[in-house]
Amino acid sequence: MQTAISGVSRAELERFTTRARRAVGLRGEANILVGGNAELRRLNREFRRKDKPTDVLSFPAVRGKKVAKGEAGDIAISATIAQANARRLGHSTARELKILILHGLLHLAGYDHEKDSGEMRRQEDRLRARLGLPVALISRSATPSRKKAGRQ
Repeated sequence: MQTAISGVSRAELERFTTRARRAVGLRGEANILVGGNAELRRLNREFRRKDKPTDVLSFPAVRGKKVAKGEAGDIAISATIAQANARRLGHSTARELKILILHGLLHLAGYDHEKDSGEMRRQEDRLRARLGLPVALISRSATPSRKKAGRQ
């Protein structure tokens, strides 16, 4: 795992990743890069044709219909977005990175929230509870309006 965020323990994230990978039922190793917005924007543009940074990208290690031996795939996370989400949601950057790692691992396992009618969301909520992470009450992509945000 490549990360250099102040106050975030690489060892803690590696332990969490191992636990989460097992909870997801994912075989093989997951390589995780925690980079900046420029890097995530470049990857998002190159692989998804979306010219903007994103919080997490997953790249399953699939060769045709077979999974590459010993590899589950790669996950790229934006440290900038993770830190902003953590501030906005009122928890630590380490917790936000764990949430994004779990989300990425579910994608490596074949879940796709854009196509599965909520199956990934249900699985993610179940695993968040099991792994000691907050269960989302609303979609992560939903940003509260200024009027509502002021009341919270």
